Parts: sequence; structure tokens; C-alpha cells
Amino acid sequence: MRRKLVVGNWKMHGDLTSNQLLLERIINGVRELNNADYVVCVPNPYLFQARELLKNTNIAWGGQNVDQHEEGAFTGAVAPHMLTDLGCTYVLLGHSERRSLFHETNLTASARFEAAIKAGLTPILCVGETLAEHNAGLTEVVVASQMDAVMATLNEQEFALAKQLNMVFAYEPLWAVGTGKAAASEHVQTIHKFIRDRIAKRNTQAAAQVRILYGGSLKAKNAKDLFAMPDVDGGLIGGASLLANEFVEICRAAN
Repeated sequence: MRRKLVVGNWKMHGDLTSNQLLLERIINGVRELNNADYVVCVPNPYLFQARELLKNTNIAWGGQNVDQHEEGAFTGAVAPHMLTDLGCTYVLLGHSERRSLFHETNLTASARFEAAIKAGLTPILCVGETLAEHNAGLTEVVVASQMDAVMATLNEQEFALAKQLNMVFAYEPLWAVGTGKAAASEHVQTIHKFIRDRIAKRNTQAAAQVRILYGGSLKAKNAKDLFAMPDVDGGLIGGASLLANEFVEICRAAN
């Protein structure tokens, strides 16, 4: 049975003082919740702080993005080994805000996914459709194109490695991100099953164990219903991850 996974995406929020207070409250809140996995993905300047506060706890930490190159003249970029140096075990890739605001593409997401796998990071690939695409009935077409671009970069040996590292997918419909309008549980289950079936075409074992998260206005009040869906293996939490009590309650629902 797949363990639930709850990932907090702080986006571009935080400072040393508020980070410490938030993390201390989350640490205390989830200390006894040992039946699920928890991660916070913090802005790069605060990864060192996250490592110092979260080591020896049941909370992992990760990056919000990574470059596909290990080194070079790429000002402002972060290499995979830089994240692993700081103890990161997860990294977000292809987030809708990176795609829409910073013009990242399926091609760049796939290159970074492959680089993350090779570095020993667990990539969390974000997929999802816009409101216009959703209304046009193109959800599965869009999600398939985002997934296929990534899976096409991996040969069978690499795909087996990805399975071993427990790669993660996160379905985030753009019309639900930050809007307060979460997708209905039944719709989320339908798309999560579609994602799992898509993976099964490459590797049935990977499909059975890969964790698929939901993101998009997921809060404590709807977490239980969403997590009850058979193919929903946890959540990628945005704004609610900045509120200790709210995030802990979501973790409790997953636990």
C-alpha cells in the first residue's frame, strides 16, 4: 500500500524568523504522525536553515526547481548536486507558475526530471490544465503531453531507477491553484487514475507504487475527502503550507 505524502510548497515566501517559527510548529505538530511522509520545499536561500531545523525529524526538505546542468555559466541556476549537498531528497519540477511566468516547457521539465533522477533526487513533476483547456475537454490531452515528454527521456534502465526512487507526479489544475476553488474529488480521482494508467503503459510496477499528489486549493477542510480517493496519494500544498495549524491538519488527514 502506498504511503501518503504531503509536500508543502512555500513558493517565494519566508524569512529567517518566520521560517523558524513555522517549522518548529510543524515539527511539533507532526512528530507523532508516523504513518505518512512529509516534505517542505523552501526557497533556495533557506535550504540551509531547513536542513538545520529538520534534521533528525520526520520531515524532509526539498527544492522548488533545479537546472539540468551540473555546473557551468548559468547565472542564477541551481545544480542537482547543490540540492543533494544540502540534504534535499525531493525537488519540484514543471510547476504551473514556472511554466506560465518563466516560460518553462515540457522539454525543460523533462531534462530536469532526468537530471534529478540521476542525482538521486526524487522529482515531483507537476502537471495540469488551464481553465480554457479544462472547459474544452482537453485535460487528458494536456496532462498526457506533459507526462509523455518526461517519460520519453528515460530508457528502460532509467525508468526502473525512477521506480526505485519512487518518482512522484502532482496533478495541479491551474484553475484551482490559489483560487480557493478545489477540483471535485471525483474529477481528481479520474485524472489520477488516468496518470497511473499512463505510467502503466511503460512499467506496471512503477504505476502501482508511484505516488500521485493533488494540488490546487487543498486545505484541511477538503483533505480527508480527497485523500480517500484510491489514486490520490497525498497533496502538494501551496498557501496552506504557510499556516502551521492548517498544514498539520492536512498531514493528520494523510496520516
